[in-house]
This record gives sequence, C-alpha cells and structure tokens, in this order.
Amino acid sequence: MRIVIAGAAGFIGSHLCDRLIADGHSVVALDNLLTGKTENLAHLGGEPRFVFRAQDVTEPFTVEGPVDAVANLASLASPKDYLEHPIETLDVGSLGTRRLLELALAKGARFLLTSTSECYGDPLVHPQVETYWGNVNPVGPRSCYDESKRFAEALTMAYHRKHAARTNIARIFNTYGPRMQLDDGRVVPAFLGQVLRGEPITVFGDGSQTRSFCYVEDLVDGLCRLMLSEERYPVNLGNPHEMTILEFAEHIRRLTGASSPIRFEPLPEDDPKLRRPDISKAQAVLGWTPQVPLDEGLRRTVAYFQKVVRPSATNSA
Repeated sequence: MRIVIAGAAGFIGSHLCDRLIADGHSVVALDNLLTGKTENLAHLGGEPRFVFRAQDVTEPFTVEGPVDAVANLASLASPKDYLEHPIETLDVGSLGTRRLLELALAKGARFLLTSTSECYGDPLVHPQVETYWGNVNPVGPRSCYDESKRFAEALTMAYHRKHAARTNIARIFNTYGPRMQLDDGRVVPAFLGQVLRGEPITVFGDGSQTRSFCYVEDLVDGLCRLMLSEERYPVNLGNPHEMTILEFAEHIRRLTGASSPIRFEPLPEDDPKLRRPDISKAQAVLGWTPQVPLDEGLRRTVAYFQKVVRPSATNSA
C-alpha cells in the first residue's frame, strides 16, 4: 500500500514509518517539524519507498498519485509542548484532521486517527473502557489537547457517517520507547533523564496516581492491525499493567542502579489520578495484546537515552 503519515517525524510516527516500510509498503511522510525531528527519520533517507515532505497539515496541500491509507499522527502530544502551543494544538486537531480526512476521501483511502486516553480526562470509571464518555475539564490548561482529540474523534465519525469513509480511531495510552524527547514532560523520559544525569527523581503529588506503560513497538503493531480492520468506533491501545508513579520511580532506580533521591512536587492541575486501559475490545477485534515486558522495553529506552544524555553531560563539563 501507499500510505500518507502526518506527524511522521514524531516519536510514534517515526516508528510507524519503520514498521510500514519493513512490511513492504510505501510511505509519504508529512511533518511541519514543530516538535518532530528529522533525525528520527534520517535512517530512512536512502529508502526508495520513503518520501519526506515538510508540510503543515493545517495549510492546504495535496499528495500526487494514488493513496491507500492516511494516518493522522499530527499533534503536540506532550504536556510541555501543548501547553506552550495551545492554539496550534487545537488547529491541528480540528483543521488538520479535516484536511487529512478530505485527502482520504478524495483518494478513496482508509483513514486512521490516533486519539488519546486523555479523552477520558480524570476518569471516574476504572479501568477505562471505550464506552465511557470521560470526565474532562473543557476549559482547563490541558483542554487544548483533550478537546482537540475529542473534536477530531467527532469529526472522524461524522465523515464516516456522512461520506461512508473507512475510518479507524485509536485511543492511545501512555507509550514509551526510543526517540522520545527527554524534556517533553512525560514521566518515562523525565525519570530516565534525571537518573542518567544523577539528579533527583521528581514525583508530583504523593505518587499515588497510576499509569500503564506500553512499549512503542507494541503500540505500532496495534495501529497497523486497527488500520486494516473494519472497526469504526474507538479502540483502546495500551498496556493494562498498572503501577503508581512512586512505584515506577522506585522501579527505575532499581533497573538503572541509580541512587537518585525522590523529590516530591505539587500535582499539576487536572493531572489524571488513574489511567489504565481496558483492552478487551482490542483483544477481541484485533487479536492484539502487548508483548514487550516493561523491563525489556525500559532497557531498550535507557540504551537510547544514554546516547542522548551522556554527550550533553560531557559537553557541559
């Protein structure tokens, strides 16, 4: 297939490019590089089935030739980025999603939307199932991201209902792995960056809030399965193994052998207290279950971050 990926230079987008190329497909990669990095795709530069194009999908654009699928991964996904760029976040979720849906419609292509577990907000139902409508603050500081994704889901379903578009929606839970940005504010790169620099580990609140961590290779496998499925309603993709943030901090210390102390700071506004996917639907519809154990995924991620952190520490010495 020939597949257009928006947000291709980002963390998950670049791994999806790798998987699709490895599976024999051709990829047209789009990214405006606001937060995406060209180095995430540099290894694909000599691949004849891969084309990169600097493109803001909120601006008018077209793609020449046939297109079999359009995957929308264009978004500012980390708190640091979407709090710094709230208008751009809302634009890409709304106008960007519509332009990509129009492209898919014009080409007769499938459309995959990567949405988020943030659609559940600070959930009152646990674990979170796709039929839960969520507990979201529509005017809080995180609303630029939450509402952009909720709108994108509504728009995707409207194109399916109005135009019979072949759409799929993935609600992605906490994903980690190589190519994450160390300073993006999410817990895995934050903790690993701190221990590799010999700094205290910052835990917000008392650390009792929970998260479930899915390795990026598993997540991408779920996206590929979903993109080829006939399921039109949202599907949770994440690892149901849940742990508290404090437990995770202690786990990181044990895994890395670090002696970093734990430093507690106030909990950010609207930070979800519980986060765990119910993946029964993904298991039944896609035959998908995460395969990479947490320690194995973390070891691969640590190896990547060691290459990123240590040179900067040397340069600053």
